[in-house]
Amino acid sequence: MPVSLKRVYEKPSLSDGKRVLVERLWPRGLKKEDAKVDEWLREIAPSTELREWFGHDPEKWNGFKERYWKELGKKQDVVSKLAKEIGEKHVTFVFAAKDEEHNNAVALREYIERRVK
Repeated sequence: MPVSLKRVYEKPSLSDGKRVLVERLWPRGLKKEDAKVDEWLREIAPSTELREWFGHDPEKWNGFKERYWKELGKKQDVVSKLAKEIGEKHVTFVFAAKDEEHNNAVALREYIERRVK
């Protein structure tokens, strides 16, 4: 089952399925009850050091993915649990970044999809 992506600031919908926040920090200015997040997986988010290094700079995208995937390789228990869930029901990764093409949710989805194949 493919994973959907959505900014956490967008209005939740029933078609989102299970909404998983994949950010280390809670999104600014958003109340928890408004986010309608089913699960917050802080531990699957990039490290603070990697997040700060990347700074959502598209020029660093490939390097970010490579480093993030290396971090995910050390978190196989969480990744495996998430991959199993994705196989059983529809999941939407929600994220805070303004850039919808270069963020950790995109990289995480790609990592899991490659791993499942």
